Amino acid sequence: MADGEQTYDNARAKLLETMLLALAEQIRALALRGELLARAPELMRLVGDIKSELFHYEVRITYDTPEVAENRRIVADALEPEGGAWETPGWTPDDEDRPEW
Repeated sequence: MADGEQTYDNARAKLLETMLLALAEQIRALALRGELLARAPELMRLVGDIKSELFHYEVRITYDTPEVAENRRIVADALEPEGGAWETPGWTPDDEDRPEW
């Protein structure tokens, strides 16, 4: 899958916002005319289209391209302590329980 298909650009996000606002306006207009439930099939189709687009937004807005993932890794590595020092566990051989024979 190409990176363009996996990311969610600003233009597509604006289109999703427009779809949501149009649905809200459609619901308001139908309610004012008393046709809200009579037009349920049309609303179901619109809600389905928007639900699908919302799903794509939710999944793809969090997708990191390989370049972004690599940049995150570099930053995470840079934030680690120098040399990747090992922490001592606090255990010494003297702490070991000696078996009783």
